[in-house]
Amino acid sequence: MAVDREMGFRSVFNFIPEGDYRVTPEVRQELMANGFEVGIHDLEHDGKLFASRKEFEWKAKKINEYVRDWGVSGFRSAFMLRNLEWIHALDVGYDSSTFDTDPFELQAEGSGTIFPYWIPRPEGTAGPREGYVELPYTLAQDSTLFLVMAEATNDVWTKKLDWIAAHGGMALVNVHPDYLQFPGEKPSSRTYPVAQYRQFLQYVRDRYAGQYWQATSREVAKFIVGLPRKPLLTRKKRVCMVTHSFYESDNRVTRYAESLVERGDHVDIFALRRSPESPAFETIEGVNVYRIQNRFTKSERSAASFVWPLIRFLASSSWNLTRRHAKKPYDLLHIHNMPDFLVFAGWYPKLGGVQIILDIHDIVPEFYGSKFAAGKNRLAMGGLMLMERCSAGFANHVIIANHLWKDNYAKRTGSEGKISVFINNVDTRTFRPHKRIRGTEKIIVLFPGGLQWHQGLDIALRAFKKVRAELPNAEFHIYGDGNMKPSLIALSSELELDDCVRFFEPVRITEIAGVMAEADLGVVPKRADSFGNEAYSTKIMEFMSL
Repeated sequence: MAVDREMGFRSVFNFIPEGDYRVTPEVRQELMANGFEVGIHDLEHDGKLFASRKEFEWKAKKINEYVRDWGVSGFRSAFMLRNLEWIHALDVGYDSSTFDTDPFELQAEGSGTIFPYWIPRPEGTAGPREGYVELPYTLAQDSTLFLVMAEATNDVWTKKLDWIAAHGGMALVNVHPDYLQFPGEKPSSRTYPVAQYRQFLQYVRDRYAGQYWQATSREVAKFIVGLPRKPLLTRKKRVCMVTHSFYESDNRVTRYAESLVERGDHVDIFALRRSPESPAFETIEGVNVYRIQNRFTKSERSAASFVWPLIRFLASSSWNLTRRHAKKPYDLLHIHNMPDFLVFAGWYPKLGGVQIILDIHDIVPEFYGSKFAAGKNRLAMGGLMLMERCSAGFANHVIIANHLWKDNYAKRTGSEGKISVFINNVDTRTFRPHKRIRGTEKIIVLFPGGLQWHQGLDIALRAFKKVRAELPNAEFHIYGDGNMKPSLIALSSELELDDCVRFFEPVRITEIAGVMAEADLGVVPKRADSFGNEAYSTKIMEFMSL
């Protein structure tokens, strides 16, 4: 306090109210009497404040008691750990638990701004205030600069200050009195000379005399609240999606990704590689697609052969996700099933507070039971339901693709309250009415999609044999891949349909739309089992749209 007063500055002293720390009312009163501000610093400074939502809300009540007792309006968490949504439970006018950028922090992803901004309380949520002001520190805190980086001068501070001043921003720095080595004290690896702090204040005063507003945090927050239009933080998000599918032909994933890119966000996709010709990395419509595992054929005929590639993909996506997040953190992970357990690929970002969405394209126990006739195996189904429950519990939110599944899924997983339903809406930019340009007189019957048992293509082939008897110029075109393809080709020969049933390799969504538009009849022959009866068919809607 004496150093700041001597140099003409006023600081905010954030004190820890509980645990091994003690601060007397007399100290707080003396600081405030000299024009300084007092704030709350965490509760016990043990790193456990944000361990769970329930625990935070219980501790928030105690923090609010200190806020009222001390007459303060600001908060800063320990170790810069934070969940800005939860902080709405605190009765404070501002928070200062973020930074613009600091790779040395536990939650290293910064706010990316050198300005204060308003965080409104979301509609429908409880809280003592309509929102609060967030004040990110914009100059590396002294522990980072002098203890971690072992800087011998304050040049990093002064250079950054010059940049902030050139951009009209806010210079906010965290200084810890217990890290300052005052005259007469012995040097230590845990302290730095107070002269370096004093020299920085001298630089500010001399270099920018008459050009800066030396305000306390409370005053800055009051200024922001009083603006006619409060500033909101708008920056593009870094989103990573993981999908055990071919991105270019997975309509649900491409719609999500392209919508985010159109909004201005950065999107990375970890997906499968269809063929040797497909590049390991490709940017498609602004989306960064990383093909991290080859899948040149779909030949799984047993449960084991089906599961093993999934486990490999989990390991590969976990490694790639961890590596890229450590280099430049993501804001959000969006994990697509199947399988559900891919959600655990995000374990490392989740440790740092990154939110995870689990997107249920197909409900696994029913799908697995249909695919491998495992529905009567109670042990297998029990294991699948346990994995389903664990995966849903690990995710912060679950999106499910069919409202018919919602109640059953919520009951089985105990995830009621954190589920949203979004069906696969048709992309009408791609699937729109087309003029037919086909020159042949043949009648084209078409199926585009996966060649699995539950899709019922064997039923369609037997039906087509009857159709062909009445319509000799009809052809059945099948676009897709899957473990049933060899047996379907064999069945076509057995039915003597080789001359009129044609199998094609799968193509991208933009290409298949043109193929579908040229057909006379679209066929979706799903089996009427527990899965097929409830699976929502996007193909039907796409045919209708065309």
